[in-house]
Amino acid sequence: MQVFYNHRSKILSKLNAFHRRSWLVSTTSIQPEQWLGNFGLDGFRPGQRNVIEAIISGRDTLCIMPTGGGKSLCFQLPTIAREGVTIVISPLIALMKDQVDSLHRIDIPATFINSTLSSDQQQSRIAGMIDGQYKLVYIAPERLRSSSFMRAVQRTKVQLLAVDEAHCISQWGHDFRPDYARLGRFRERLGNPQTVALTATATSFVQDDIAKILKLDKPAKFVTGFARSNLALAVQSPKSNTEKDQKLLQFLKSKPGCGIIYASTRKNCEQLIELLDDDLARSIAFYHAGLTVDARRTVQEKFMSGEIEIIVATNAFGMGIDKPDLRFVVHYNLPGSIEAYYQEAGRAGRDGEPSNCLMLYSYQDKFIQEFFIENAYPSQDTVREVYAYLCSIPKDPIEMTLQEVKDDLGLQIGTTGIATCENLLEKAGAIERLDSRQNSAGIRIDSDLSTLVDFLPKDARSQRHVMRGIEKVVGELRNERVMFQPSWLADQLGMKWDAVNRAIKQLVKLPMIDYVPPFRGRAIHVLDRKKRFSELEIDFGELAKRQKAEHEKLDSVIRLATTRRCRQLEILEYFGDPDRKRCGNCDNCGSMKPQGKVSEKSFGDADACLYAAQVVLSGAARTHGRIGKTLVAQMLAGSTSKKIKQLGLDRISTHGLLRDLRQSDVVELIEFLLAYQYLDQVETTKFRPTMTITNAGRDLMAGKVDVDLTTQLAMKLVTVLSSRLKGKTPHRAVVESEAEEFEAEDLDANEVRETTLLATSDALLSESVEVEGVDDPADEIDEVDVDFEMDVVDPATKDLFDSEGEDSDEGGEIDVELVKGADQKLVAPERIQRVDLPSAKAVQPSFFWTWRMVADGYSAEHVAQVRGMDRGAVFDHLIQAIEADHAADPSWLLSEQQLDAIGEFVAAHESERASRLLTMLPDEIKSFELMYFLKSR
Repeated sequence: MQVFYNHRSKILSKLNAFHRRSWLVSTTSIQPEQWLGNFGLDGFRPGQRNVIEAIISGRDTLCIMPTGGGKSLCFQLPTIAREGVTIVISPLIALMKDQVDSLHRIDIPATFINSTLSSDQQQSRIAGMIDGQYKLVYIAPERLRSSSFMRAVQRTKVQLLAVDEAHCISQWGHDFRPDYARLGRFRERLGNPQTVALTATATSFVQDDIAKILKLDKPAKFVTGFARSNLALAVQSPKSNTEKDQKLLQFLKSKPGCGIIYASTRKNCEQLIELLDDDLARSIAFYHAGLTVDARRTVQEKFMSGEIEIIVATNAFGMGIDKPDLRFVVHYNLPGSIEAYYQEAGRAGRDGEPSNCLMLYSYQDKFIQEFFIENAYPSQDTVREVYAYLCSIPKDPIEMTLQEVKDDLGLQIGTTGIATCENLLEKAGAIERLDSRQNSAGIRIDSDLSTLVDFLPKDARSQRHVMRGIEKVVGELRNERVMFQPSWLADQLGMKWDAVNRAIKQLVKLPMIDYVPPFRGRAIHVLDRKKRFSELEIDFGELAKRQKAEHEKLDSVIRLATTRRCRQLEILEYFGDPDRKRCGNCDNCGSMKPQGKVSEKSFGDADACLYAAQVVLSGAARTHGRIGKTLVAQMLAGSTSKKIKQLGLDRISTHGLLRDLRQSDVVELIEFLLAYQYLDQVETTKFRPTMTITNAGRDLMAGKVDVDLTTQLAMKLVTVLSSRLKGKTPHRAVVESEAEEFEAEDLDANEVRETTLLATSDALLSESVEVEGVDDPADEIDEVDVDFEMDVVDPATKDLFDSEGEDSDEGGEIDVELVKGADQKLVAPERIQRVDLPSAKAVQPSFFWTWRMVADGYSAEHVAQVRGMDRGAVFDHLIQAIEADHAADPSWLLSEQQLDAIGEFVAAHESERASRLLTMLPDEIKSFELMYFLKSR
């Protein structure tokens, strides 16, 4: 039987190839321009014509074109120019309807088939598709799980398969969806029709993945149209949240028209609404996946109609929104990647009119995105714990939300992390994630034999009858889970469901049949509860690579926010657009063209900037990768703090060489050198990132690289370096000599002294850990907030993307108000004493993060605000931390007078005296301090 299916697939492929050749004969004379009038257009946008010509010629095509670049026309025009139907796969129900409505307005026959339609409506449209009544049919990827739909498509003259949002295919993409990953297999079953994959956000890794998974035949690849000359990209860097709010209000008051403000969390959205309602006389609403479906729909409709002028939203808003007259997009918080930024910013100015895109970049926003990344990649121990938990539940299927699994296990990761665990387990063949909105059952036949009836006793008439019915339901979708309505199957067989159910219970004794009883909503089916976790093939190395890739994406968007170069040029280089050039329209281009034209000249004192960078690199090299960036910055800025002296950093020759700069300026310069990989940061111990110089950094330090840093550094930093280090020149000869010393390890006496100092400080460094930034507990993170509306959805995407599910409004909020030092930068305190820090893969309890923040120098008031708890809960957490052997210092929380009082109390035996001493302390602090001192005795 397998031979038959292989043979059939080859026949379909040959027939499809024949059709492609026939199209070549009949379509080579087609001129794309002659069809533009059908769409009410008089010309192509950049890149469109080349893509359309490749599709018309019959080639598989990969089209990477930004939001607003006109991807839809690339497959719609060839469709009406040729015979046959185009099947468009899209993840968004709202987008399907909008596209179909737009096509109807210009008299192009199109339809969509999804779960918003009744069964009769679906069957009517499927029949129309077979009869050739439509030129375009929009479906969700989950629709291809239906064997009846597959049979219908095979009876349809499909000229083109268009896969929209194709980045969802790749696990390297930012919106991976399992059903998209199956499209290559379904494409084969359709006979490998000509295919075009389209996306606005695909790096080279993702592009290769798309072509590989879809099994495209030498696809024509187009990365084009990313330049948006009508968009004025700008970044402002407020030093505080108050200043950020002021800049936002100033921007909005100066920019009329409608627009979107993107924030990273739901709480930020709601707080911004309060701010803008008080100070801005414009119609405003917020949108996030925590709203009800009806509320979101109402907000969206009012925004599209113009009744609402400004939307404050998480990234749940915008997918499939085609409002041409958006005049601005603001990113209140740093987005997680350039892909996300440009997709969201690209929603402005789709009508070609001038529009503004502002990012309000605060360095502490980086930590929010790091929280999301860290919680999206669970440790091996966590995955093992989730698997053991699912195997222990006797019910089949297991109908639990992600939040319920998280809560039952008491895990500190977010629901995104639970979804990742389930995704890994499903890929390993341990579980299946199921989704049904119609109380469906599921059947799977893992055999390519034409029938399994012959395996049944001849006198088992009911079982044989039911087996034949099930085989009809499954059709060609062998080795796939097929969902069906129990009542429908019973009607088809002319039996009562109870009788059918009894027969199925006997059929599942065959090893080739796996059955899941009817269920509602989201469910998990464990395939083999006896299989040990150690037997599962899960590539945690691959998971680590994906996590690293996410951090690299974050680094890229930080570079975009801090660059002195043309911002659009930075984006075009990121996506590999071959036609990249300066835009002349962004804030950086504007600052470099006083005469009204784009200038390539540097801004500021290039020598002063290079000198500063070389000093930083020399300082990093002289510390031999033993300390982190904050201590390096303190040392270079000339700090004489206790910590600096303890480590001997005040006696290193680079100490104080940048004393004319604020420590925050030095930190920003270090961040730049890290982002451009002149420096590297490695966590040899969790929460102890140390800094080393790279080979590229050594070359820059030695003067071997001719680079003008003024075109790359942030404008404000260039101004600071140019003014405060005026007259400084790069010490190329000296630095080059130093670099050679480092490489050869032939150190002079001064260098030997510095190395000895650092070596003798290793014991201190093992206890005194520098922590830069604050981690927030995973259970307070607002999950990835996107809003995909889907057909019969995959469970993972239901919880992550479709907020109609139970999980959509679960999970806590993150309210990150990071505390800054006097220079407005995060500074690690000098007195941190730590022991037994966790491994990189450890999942920490909630109290750990409270202890961590207090240990980093944040006050109990600030910790309570960030964690969303009162002071008493903060101290309770510190007690738990002490009991878990995390070192604590009472001076973190108490004055010297209060400490003396406690010391006397501990020494006192008379209850009266002890009571009097206790009155000097806040109530919630007493138990903590008593615990600490009694433990220390």
